[in-house]
Amino acid sequence: MTAKPAVLFLSFGGPEGPDEIMPFLERVTRGRGIPRARLEGVAEHYRRIGGRSPINAITRRQADALRAALKAAGDERPVYVGQRHAAPFVADALRRMRGDGVKSAVAFCTAAFRCEASLERYAQAVAAARAEVGDGAPEVGFVGPWFDHPFFMDAVAARVREKGLPADAPWVFTAHSIPCAMAKKSLYVEELRAAAGLVAGKLGKNEWTLAFTSRSGGPRDAWLEPDVREVIAAKASAGARELALIPIGFVADHVEVLYDLDVEAAAAAAEAGVRLVRAETVGDHPLFVRMIAEVVRAGTPADAALAVDSSATRFRDGRVAKAAGEDAPVCYCRPGDPAPPCRRR
Repeated sequence: MTAKPAVLFLSFGGPEGPDEIMPFLERVTRGRGIPRARLEGVAEHYRRIGGRSPINAITRRQADALRAALKAAGDERPVYVGQRHAAPFVADALRRMRGDGVKSAVAFCTAAFRCEASLERYAQAVAAARAEVGDGAPEVGFVGPWFDHPFFMDAVAARVREKGLPADAPWVFTAHSIPCAMAKKSLYVEELRAAAGLVAGKLGKNEWTLAFTSRSGGPRDAWLEPDVREVIAAKASAGARELALIPIGFVADHVEVLYDLDVEAAAAAAEAGVRLVRAETVGDHPLFVRMIAEVVRAGTPADAALAVDSSATRFRDGRVAKAAGEDAPVCYCRPGDPAPPCRRR
Protein backbone atom coordinates (compact mmCIF):
# COMPACT_ATOMS: atom_id res chain seq x y z
CA MET A 1 0.00 0.00 0.00
CA THR A 2 1.31 3.45 -0.94
CA ALA A 3 2.24 5.56 2.09
CA LYS A 4 0.15 8.64 2.68
CA PRO A 5 1.92 11.91 1.83
CA ALA A 6 3.64 13.59 4.75
CA VAL A 7 2.48 17.06 5.78
CA LEU A 8 4.60 20.13 5.07
CA PHE A 9 3.33 22.80 7.47
CA LEU A 10 4.36 26.16 6.04
CA SER A 11 4.59 29.41 7.99
CA PHE A 12 6.10 32.87 7.48
CA GLY A 13 8.44 32.76 10.46
CA GLY A 14 9.68 35.56 12.67
CA PRO A 15 12.53 36.65 14.95
CA GLU A 16 12.71 34.97 18.34
CA GLY A 17 15.03 37.53 19.95
CA PRO A 18 16.40 41.06 19.46
CA ASP A 19 19.54 39.83 17.68
CA GLU A 20 17.41 38.06 15.05
CA ILE A 21 15.29 41.08 14.09
CA MET A 22 17.51 42.70 11.43
CA PRO A 23 18.66 39.42 9.80
CA PHE A 24 14.99 38.40 9.60
CA LEU A 25 13.95 41.71 8.00
CA GLU A 26 16.84 41.51 5.54
CA ARG A 27 15.67 38.05 4.45
CA VAL A 28 12.07 39.22 4.07
CA THR A 29 13.03 42.25 1.93
CA ARG A 30 15.96 40.78 -0.01
CA GLY A 31 16.07 42.09 -3.56
CA ARG A 32 13.42 44.78 -3.01
CA GLY A 33 15.77 47.73 -2.44
CA ILE A 34 14.24 48.72 0.89
CA PRO A 35 16.32 51.49 2.51
CA ARG A 36 18.15 50.56 5.71
CA ALA A 37 16.38 53.37 7.55
CA ARG A 38 13.02 51.80 6.69
CA LEU A 39 14.16 48.44 8.06
CA GLU A 40 15.33 50.13 11.25
CA GLY A 41 11.86 51.64 11.61
CA VAL A 42 10.22 48.22 11.30
CA ALA A 43 12.78 46.76 13.70
CA GLU A 44 11.60 49.30 16.26
CA HIS A 45 8.09 47.86 15.93
CA TYR A 46 9.48 44.49 17.02
CA ARG A 47 11.32 46.10 19.91
CA ARG A 48 8.05 47.70 21.03
CA ILE A 49 6.42 44.25 21.26
CA GLY A 50 9.20 42.68 23.30
CA GLY A 51 12.00 42.23 20.76
CA ARG A 52 10.56 39.04 19.30
CA SER A 53 7.57 37.57 17.50
CA PRO A 54 5.52 34.70 18.94
CA ILE A 55 4.70 33.35 15.49
CA ASN A 56 7.33 30.57 15.54
CA ALA A 57 6.09 29.25 18.89
CA ILE A 58 2.48 29.42 17.67
CA THR A 59 3.45 27.55 14.50
CA ARG A 60 5.07 24.81 16.56
CA ARG A 61 1.93 24.51 18.69
CA GLN A 62 -0.25 24.35 15.59
CA ALA A 63 1.92 21.62 14.06
CA ASP A 64 1.99 19.64 17.32
CA ALA A 65 -1.79 19.89 17.62
CA LEU A 66 -2.16 18.77 14.00
CA ARG A 67 -0.01 15.68 14.65
CA ALA A 68 -2.16 14.84 17.64
CA ALA A 69 -5.40 15.35 15.68
CA LEU A 70 -4.23 13.15 12.82
CA LYS A 71 -3.04 10.46 15.20
CA ALA A 72 -6.37 10.50 17.05
CA ALA A 73 -8.03 9.78 13.71
CA GLY A 74 -5.68 6.84 13.05
CA ASP A 75 -3.51 8.83 10.65
CA GLU A 76 0.17 8.42 11.59
CA ARG A 77 1.66 10.50 8.79
CA PRO A 78 4.51 12.81 9.89
CA VAL A 79 4.22 16.61 10.04
CA TYR A 80 7.23 18.77 9.17
CA VAL A 81 7.44 22.53 9.77
CA GLY A 82 9.08 24.71 7.12
CA GLN A 83 9.21 28.51 7.29
CA ARG A 84 9.91 31.09 4.63
CA HIS A 85 11.97 33.50 6.70
CA ALA A 86 13.08 31.75 9.90
CA ALA A 87 14.43 28.38 10.94
CA PRO A 88 13.49 25.70 10.26
CA PHE A 89 13.46 26.90 6.66
CA VAL A 90 11.53 25.10 3.94
CA ALA A 91 14.72 23.51 2.60
CA ASP A 92 15.51 22.24 6.11
CA ALA A 93 12.13 20.51 6.24
CA LEU A 94 12.60 18.93 2.81
CA ARG A 95 16.05 17.64 3.79
CA ARG A 96 14.57 16.03 6.89
CA MET A 97 11.86 14.46 4.75
CA ARG A 98 14.40 13.06 2.32
CA GLY A 99 16.45 11.70 5.20
CA ASP A 100 13.33 10.03 6.60
CA GLY A 101 12.53 8.44 3.25
CA VAL A 102 9.52 10.64 2.50
CA LYS A 103 8.72 10.72 -1.23
CA SER A 104 5.74 13.10 -1.28
CA ALA A 105 4.01 15.67 0.89
CA VAL A 106 0.88 17.78 0.98
CA ALA A 107 1.58 21.39 1.93
CA PHE A 108 -0.59 23.53 4.17
CA CYS A 109 0.40 27.21 4.32
CA THR A 110 -0.84 29.43 7.13
CA ALA A 111 -2.26 32.07 4.79
CA ALA A 112 -6.02 31.78 4.55
CA PHE A 113 -6.57 34.47 1.94
CA ARG A 114 -4.89 33.95 -1.37
CA CYS A 115 -2.83 36.40 -3.42
CA GLU A 116 0.61 36.59 -4.99
CA ALA A 117 2.16 37.78 -1.70
CA SER A 118 0.79 34.79 0.18
CA LEU A 119 -0.04 31.63 -1.78
CA GLU A 120 2.26 32.06 -4.77
CA ARG A 121 5.24 33.03 -2.63
CA TYR A 122 4.80 29.93 -0.52
CA ALA A 123 4.66 27.86 -3.69
CA GLN A 124 7.78 29.63 -5.00
CA ALA A 125 9.55 28.99 -1.70
CA VAL A 126 8.80 25.28 -1.96
CA ALA A 127 9.96 25.14 -5.58
CA ALA A 128 13.20 26.95 -4.70
CA ALA A 129 13.77 24.67 -1.70
CA ARG A 130 13.24 21.53 -3.81
CA ALA A 131 15.80 22.84 -6.30
CA GLU A 132 18.22 23.56 -3.45
CA VAL A 133 17.79 20.11 -1.91
CA GLY A 134 18.17 18.45 -5.30
CA ASP A 135 17.95 14.73 -5.95
CA GLY A 136 15.50 12.95 -3.69
CA ALA A 137 13.59 16.07 -2.68
CA PRO A 138 9.96 15.06 -2.04
CA GLU A 139 7.22 15.97 -4.47
CA VAL A 140 4.95 18.59 -2.88
CA GLY A 141 1.31 19.41 -3.64
CA PHE A 142 -0.77 22.05 -1.92
CA VAL A 143 -4.18 21.83 -0.29
CA GLY A 144 -7.11 23.64 -1.88
CA PRO A 145 -8.72 26.91 -0.73
CA TRP A 146 -9.91 26.91 2.88
CA PHE A 147 -10.67 30.58 3.59
CA ASP A 148 -14.38 29.88 4.11
CA HIS A 149 -14.13 26.40 5.65
CA PRO A 150 -16.85 25.99 8.31
CA PHE A 151 -14.37 24.99 11.03
CA PHE A 152 -12.22 28.07 10.31
CA MET A 153 -15.31 30.27 10.48
CA ASP A 154 -16.30 28.54 13.73
CA ALA A 155 -12.82 29.10 15.19
CA VAL A 156 -12.90 32.83 14.40
CA ALA A 157 -16.40 33.09 15.84
CA ALA A 158 -15.24 31.24 18.97
CA ARG A 159 -12.43 33.76 19.47
CA VAL A 160 -14.98 36.57 19.21
CA ARG A 161 -17.20 34.92 21.81
CA GLU A 162 -14.23 34.32 24.13
CA LYS A 163 -13.40 38.02 24.11
CA GLY A 164 -16.98 39.08 24.67
CA LEU A 165 -16.91 41.71 21.93
CA PRO A 166 -19.65 44.32 22.39
CA ALA A 167 -22.51 43.32 20.09
CA ASP A 168 -23.83 46.87 19.78
CA ALA A 169 -20.45 48.39 18.84
CA PRO A 170 -19.08 48.61 15.28
CA TRP A 171 -17.18 45.49 14.26
CA VAL A 172 -14.10 45.82 12.07
CA PHE A 173 -12.48 42.78 10.43
CA THR A 174 -8.81 43.40 9.64
CA ALA A 175 -6.33 41.94 7.16
CA HIS A 176 -2.97 42.78 5.63
CA SER A 177 -3.14 45.41 2.92
CA ILE A 178 -1.64 44.53 -0.45
CA PRO A 179 -1.10 46.57 -3.64
CA CYS A 180 -4.36 47.16 -5.50
CA ALA A 181 -2.85 45.74 -8.69
CA MET A 182 -2.07 42.52 -6.83
CA ALA A 183 -5.58 42.43 -5.37
CA LYS A 184 -7.09 42.68 -8.85
CA LYS A 185 -5.06 39.68 -10.00
CA SER A 186 -6.47 37.55 -7.20
CA LEU A 187 -9.69 36.96 -5.25
CA TYR A 188 -8.12 38.27 -2.03
CA VAL A 189 -10.77 40.87 -1.26
CA GLU A 190 -13.65 38.63 -2.31
CA GLU A 191 -12.38 35.85 -0.06
CA LEU A 192 -12.01 38.24 2.88
CA ARG A 193 -15.48 39.68 2.42
CA ALA A 194 -17.02 36.23 2.12
CA ALA A 195 -15.32 34.99 5.29
CA ALA A 196 -16.11 38.11 7.31
CA GLY A 197 -19.75 37.88 6.27
CA LEU A 198 -19.92 34.23 7.31
CA VAL A 199 -18.41 34.90 10.74
CA ALA A 200 -20.61 37.93 11.33
CA GLY A 201 -23.66 35.91 10.29
CA LYS A 202 -22.81 33.18 12.78
CA LEU A 203 -22.79 35.81 15.51
CA GLY A 204 -25.93 37.65 14.40
CA LYS A 205 -24.07 40.76 13.28
CA ASN A 206 -25.52 42.30 10.12
CA GLU A 207 -23.21 45.29 9.71
CA TRP A 208 -19.44 45.21 9.73
CA THR A 209 -16.43 46.85 8.06
CA LEU A 210 -13.35 45.41 6.40
CA ALA A 211 -10.18 47.42 7.08
CA PHE A 212 -6.51 46.91 6.33
CA THR A 213 -3.21 47.18 8.17
CA SER A 214 0.52 46.93 7.53
CA ARG A 215 0.69 48.98 4.35
CA SER A 216 4.18 49.31 2.89
CA GLY A 217 5.51 50.36 -0.48
CA GLY A 218 5.84 53.87 -1.91
CA PRO A 219 3.42 56.57 -0.76
CA ARG A 220 2.16 57.06 -4.33
CA ASP A 221 1.43 53.37 -4.83
CA ALA A 222 -2.20 52.29 -4.53
CA TRP A 223 -2.76 49.79 -1.71
CA LEU A 224 -5.99 48.41 -0.34
CA GLU A 225 -7.89 50.80 1.91
CA PRO A 226 -9.29 51.88 4.32
CA ASP A 227 -6.55 51.75 6.91
CA VAL A 228 -7.87 50.57 10.27
CA ARG A 229 -6.89 53.87 11.90
CA GLU A 230 -9.01 55.79 9.39
CA VAL A 231 -11.95 53.52 10.23
CA ILE A 232 -11.48 54.11 13.96
CA ALA A 233 -11.48 57.88 13.44
CA ALA A 234 -14.56 57.71 11.20
CA LYS A 235 -16.50 55.51 13.64
CA ALA A 236 -15.59 57.85 16.50
CA SER A 237 -16.78 60.86 14.50
CA ALA A 238 -20.07 59.03 13.96
CA GLY A 239 -20.49 58.66 17.72
CA ALA A 240 -18.99 55.25 18.48
CA ARG A 241 -17.40 54.89 21.92
CA GLU A 242 -16.52 51.22 21.60
CA LEU A 243 -15.14 49.31 18.64
CA ALA A 244 -14.39 45.63 18.10
CA LEU A 245 -11.44 44.43 16.02
CA ILE A 246 -11.38 40.92 14.52
CA PRO A 247 -8.02 40.09 12.83
CA ILE A 248 -9.49 37.52 10.47
CA GLY A 249 -6.63 37.92 8.00
CA PHE A 250 -4.08 36.47 10.42
CA VAL A 251 -4.08 32.97 11.92
CA ALA A 252 -1.30 33.72 14.44
CA ASP A 253 -0.02 36.72 16.34
CA HIS A 254 2.79 38.55 14.58
CA VAL A 255 3.86 42.17 14.26
CA GLU A 256 0.81 42.98 12.11
CA VAL A 257 -1.39 42.18 15.08
CA LEU A 258 0.76 42.94 18.11
CA TYR A 259 2.08 46.27 16.81
CA ASP A 260 -0.24 47.43 14.04
CA LEU A 261 -3.37 46.72 16.09
CA ASP A 262 -2.31 46.60 19.73
CA VAL A 263 -0.02 49.64 19.50
CA GLU A 264 -0.88 51.81 16.47
CA ALA A 265 -4.61 51.16 16.27
CA ALA A 266 -4.90 51.31 20.06
CA ALA A 267 -3.21 54.73 20.03
CA ALA A 268 -5.62 55.95 17.33
CA ALA A 269 -8.54 54.71 19.41
CA ALA A 270 -7.27 56.40 22.56
CA GLU A 271 -6.86 59.67 20.68
CA ALA A 272 -10.40 59.36 19.35
CA GLY A 273 -11.85 58.47 22.75
CA VAL A 274 -12.84 54.96 21.66
CA ARG A 275 -12.52 51.81 23.75
CA LEU A 276 -10.95 49.16 21.56
CA VAL A 277 -11.56 45.43 22.09
CA ARG A 278 -9.63 42.91 19.97
CA ALA A 279 -10.43 39.26 19.40
CA GLU A 280 -7.54 36.80 19.49
CA THR A 281 -6.24 35.18 16.31
CA VAL A 282 -7.29 31.55 15.84
CA GLY A 283 -3.83 30.22 16.70
CA ASP A 284 -4.10 26.62 17.85
CA HIS A 285 -7.81 26.72 18.62
CA PRO A 286 -9.13 23.12 18.40
CA LEU A 287 -11.62 24.01 15.68
CA PHE A 288 -8.89 25.50 13.52
CA VAL A 289 -6.68 22.47 14.07
CA ARG A 290 -9.63 20.23 13.17
CA MET A 291 -9.97 22.17 9.92
CA ILE A 292 -6.28 21.78 9.08
CA ALA A 293 -6.52 18.04 9.65
CA GLU A 294 -9.55 17.82 7.37
CA VAL A 295 -8.03 19.75 4.47
CA VAL A 296 -4.75 17.86 4.81
CA ARG A 297 -6.57 14.52 4.62
CA ALA A 298 -8.43 15.79 1.54
CA GLY A 299 -5.04 16.38 -0.12
CA THR A 300 -4.37 18.30 -3.30
CA PRO A 301 -7.58 19.08 -5.25
CA ALA A 302 -8.27 17.48 -8.60
CA ASP A 303 -7.60 20.87 -10.20
CA ALA A 304 -4.07 21.12 -8.79
CA ALA A 305 -3.53 24.56 -10.35
CA LEU A 306 -6.25 25.96 -8.10
CA ALA A 307 -4.09 25.05 -5.10
CA VAL A 308 -1.15 27.25 -6.16
CA ASP A 309 -2.73 29.99 -8.29
CA SER A 310 -4.63 32.83 -6.63
CA SER A 311 -6.12 34.12 -9.88
CA ALA A 312 -9.06 31.79 -9.26
CA THR A 313 -10.74 30.42 -6.17
CA ARG A 314 -13.41 27.97 -5.16
CA PHE A 315 -16.02 28.97 -2.62
CA ARG A 316 -17.51 26.47 -0.20
CA ASP A 317 -20.75 26.32 -2.19
CA GLY A 318 -18.80 25.06 -5.21
CA ARG A 319 -18.63 28.34 -7.14
CA VAL A 320 -15.36 28.96 -8.96
CA ALA A 321 -14.51 32.62 -9.51
CA LYS A 322 -11.71 34.23 -11.51
CA ALA A 323 -9.85 37.45 -10.77
CA ALA A 324 -10.82 40.64 -12.54
CA GLY A 325 -7.28 41.28 -13.77
CA GLU A 326 -4.79 44.07 -13.11
CA ASP A 327 -6.26 46.43 -15.73
CA ALA A 328 -9.91 45.86 -14.84
CA PRO A 329 -11.91 49.04 -14.08
CA VAL A 330 -12.82 47.77 -10.62
CA CYS A 331 -12.02 49.58 -7.40
CA TYR A 332 -12.32 47.74 -4.09
CA CYS A 333 -11.68 50.77 -1.90
CA ARG A 334 -13.48 53.71 -3.54
CA PRO A 335 -16.03 52.31 -5.99
CA GLY A 336 -17.75 55.69 -6.36
CA ASP A 337 -14.57 57.58 -7.25
CA PRO A 338 -14.20 58.07 -11.04
CA ALA A 339 -10.39 58.30 -10.63
CA PRO A 340 -9.43 56.17 -7.62
CA PRO A 341 -5.73 55.73 -6.76
CA CYS A 342 -5.60 52.24 -8.27
CA ARG A 343 -6.54 53.60 -11.72
CA ARG A 344 -4.23 56.59 -11.81
CA ARG A 345 -1.14 56.35 -13.97
